[in-house]
Amino acid sequence: MKIPKHVGVIPDGNRRWAKAHGMDKSEGYAYGLEPGVKLLHHVKALGVEELTFYGFTVDNCKRPKKQVTAFQNACVEAVRRISNVGTDLLVVGNVNSKCFPKELLPYTKRTSINGGGIRVNFLVNYGWEWDMSNFHAQNKPHSQDINRIDLIIRWGGMRRLSGFLPLQSVYSDFYVEDKLWPDYEDDDVNRALKWYEKQDVTLGG
Repeated sequence: MKIPKHVGVIPDGNRRWAKAHGMDKSEGYAYGLEPGVKLLHHVKALGVEELTFYGFTVDNCKRPKKQVTAFQNACVEAVRRISNVGTDLLVVGNVNSKCFPKELLPYTKRTSINGGGIRVNFLVNYGWEWDMSNFHAQNKPHSQDINRIDLIIRWGGMRRLSGFLPLQSVYSDFYVEDKLWPDYEDDDVNRALKWYEKQDVTLGG
């Protein structure tokens, strides 16, 4: 099987999943934590070298306060759980905004955890305009330590990138899984990889 070096994950559908299960929309984010850890273990075993999770965006902070607090807390808990796995972890996002969880500040420089290993990037309070704004000061994006993405997988059936790392995703193959993120199973990734294996990756050449 052709394994992409870098996989991007857009874990969408938490609110729809919660509503379908008779819960408040804000409760769905907590049910997306275990799927993230499960996916991390799965792609690490397959030999993926780098993995990027989309946590939440600057625009997501326009949602009701209850939801904002819920996905902020979920991101903090996600990093805590990721910390139990051997990774080289980096959190990327606008740290100057009140929406950025201060508990994650220590991870805004790449940190080896439990001996290091797969590079894991976590986008928290991320915005593509914020990312690009660093060109004015340093001629490079804030996300400069994240490599080009080979395959992006989006759960939840939506067919859009939602501002996900525009520079790194310029030649990414994009796979959509209709299943909502909290219902994740490893076979979701396996199907995406089988699809990816059939793609003609030319990078424009």
